[in-house]
Amino acid sequence: MYPSERLIGCLIGTAVGDSLLLPAEGLSRRRIARCFRGDLRQRLVFGRGLVSDDTEHAFLTAQALLVAGDDAGRFAHALAARLRWWLLALPGGCGKATARGLFRSWMGISPERSGVRSAGNGPAMRSAIIGGCWADDAQRRRDFVVASTAITHRDGRALAAALAVAEAAAVVVRGDDDEVLFACWNACSEEVSWQAIVTSLKAHHASGATVDAYAAAIGCADYVSGFANHSVPLALFAWLRHRGDAGACLASILRCGGDTDTIGAIAGALLGVEGGEAAFAPAWIAGIADWPLSVSRLRAAGAALAKRGGKPVTWWWPLQPLRNLGFLCVILVHGFRRLLP
Repeated sequence: MYPSERLIGCLIGTAVGDSLLLPAEGLSRRRIARCFRGDLRQRLVFGRGLVSDDTEHAFLTAQALLVAGDDAGRFAHALAARLRWWLLALPGGCGKATARGLFRSWMGISPERSGVRSAGNGPAMRSAIIGGCWADDAQRRRDFVVASTAITHRDGRALAAALAVAEAAAVVVRGDDDEVLFACWNACSEEVSWQAIVTSLKAHHASGATVDAYAAAIGCADYVSGFANHSVPLALFAWLRHRGDAGACLASILRCGGDTDTIGAIAGALLGVEGGEAAFAPAWIAGIADWPLSVSRLRAAGAALAKRGGKPVTWWWPLQPLRNLGFLCVILVHGFRRLLP
């Protein structure tokens, strides 16, 4: 597969997983079983889907990669600047730690120090595209993930999770086997909690366990939070369990409840790196009705990255606040709907 297909697939896959599972965000397994029946499809606005911060961050990361070349420091400043303006546009979805980190960035604190002590999954939703871009350069891959993470999060657990996503994308691009994958995950952190996660991932994968069983094993039987040690391992396991079957992978994440859109975005990114756009049903891609960050802009960013020297993609970013206002209205309608039986 051509590099452009993998990088385009990464960004499109992020948007597909995000838009399909966004309507279920925050719901329990039981509530999802009652409300989300039938085929997996977009449901947010008259059968169409919108993307959230997960896709926006992945796109902005790609834009910063296009500016930075091979300089991780330049990348950090380029990404921090884009994320600051993203926050100023009042996005409908933004984690508390990310907002605090970006506020510190606005106050003039450097990208290396602006992050807060939080083990959220924000950095992990930005790292698949880094792994795909720097698949053959382990040091730069790590340096860029560290730079991306530090802007918003300074907890070692958030960094380990982000590195794990990047390593998974890199392994796919290189065509390495599962043993290499687990070795790369082990190397993400020496912390006992992370080593236990990798051991559990490997054991459950070897036993052929279901995603539901794995969720229960990590203490998330009814709801998966945005805690990096819960949501990211679940995304990685769902991808491993259903490699090559995007429908089964994303449906298994939907069933687990909780932070479904971010988990789906991470798994979708890995599915896309592996299979390109062809990994996803055409109806899912066509069902993404967002603008100004459209599917065509995601494709253009992936194609530019593959050229190693392409320029950032133009898009109508000044209209993003207006889009965010509409997005907020849609989310409020869904919130009121959830109050009904």
